Amino acid sequence: MSFKNSTAEKTTITRDLIDLEKNTGNIYEAIVMMAKRSNQINVDLKEELTQKLQEFASSTDNLEEIFENREQIEISKFYERLPKPVAIAIDEMLKDEIYARNPEEK
Repeated sequence: MSFKNSTAEKTTITRDLIDLEKNTGNIYEAIVMMAKRSNQINVDLKEELTQKLQEFASSTDNLEEIFENREQIEISKFYERLPKPVAIAIDEMLKDEIYARNPEEK
């Protein structure tokens, strides 16, 4: 999934618990699902950001390079403006885009 095109909320909003638990029937399972998905999203975003910022890494940094590197600053600002991983996970849960498998159930 492209996180850049996510329609998740960028601010905190009130959620209806009934909507969140409709897939699992248990609010605690739903929270665990969203937490695990949020961690996956966070890892993916961090890896992507690290790869992009490594292009600007140099062994010797002087003060002028730090203040003049506008591309690096723009990339960082873009990732800061993205919705938080938890908001993306909640949005995916409400749109039935994620599911959980229980290995104990067959």
